[in-house]
Amino acid sequence: MKQIADIIEDQVLTVIDPSLTVRNAAQKMVEKNIGAVAVVEAGKLAGIFSERDLMARVVAKGLDPDGTKVFDVMSKDLVIAEPTDALDDALEKMYSIHARHLPVVDNGKLVGMVSIRDLLEVDDAQQRAKAKFLRELVTYSPDYDS
Repeated sequence: MKQIADIIEDQVLTVIDPSLTVRNAAQKMVEKNIGAVAVVEAGKLAGIFSERDLMARVVAKGLDPDGTKVFDVMSKDLVIAEPTDALDDALEKMYSIHARHLPVVDNGKLVGMVSIRDLLEVDDAQQRAKAKFLRELVTYSPDYDS
């Protein structure tokens, strides 16, 4: 069974400083085509800033994205994944907190970020492989006459 480490092994991690403005953070997310970024302060994970944070805590409240710092609107109560977590465990964590991203932390150090899309792509590939195997099993008919 695959683990989180298998998904993040080639990942380039994008992090931002909590003093960055919301607009700059959003621009970085668009540039990298990601829905959330890890917020790191003094080398430690301080929070996550996501599209949901942007919508609920900035846009919906009418805050100025140029005058609002990420620190003031980021998610700070974090649930994390560990590299050794099974994919199903990470999915369950995401489901329990209604999140689409989990930071991956190993011995207190941020080592990656996993999204629900990452997990579903792996699950989809596994389901396709299983379906192919079953299709081949069903359509294989040995020649019992010989």
